[in-house]
Amino acid sequence: SKLEIDPGLVRLSVGIENVDDLIADLEQALK
Repeated sequence: SKLEIDPGLVRLSVGIENVDDLIADLEQALK
C-alpha cells in the first residue's frame, strides 16, 4: 500500500533517523 508522506514529517524524520535508512525507505516507497 502507498503511504501519504507529509513533507514536514519527512524533514523531521531526517533529523531523527539514520539518513541513509530514510533514503532507502523512500526509494522503496517510490518504486
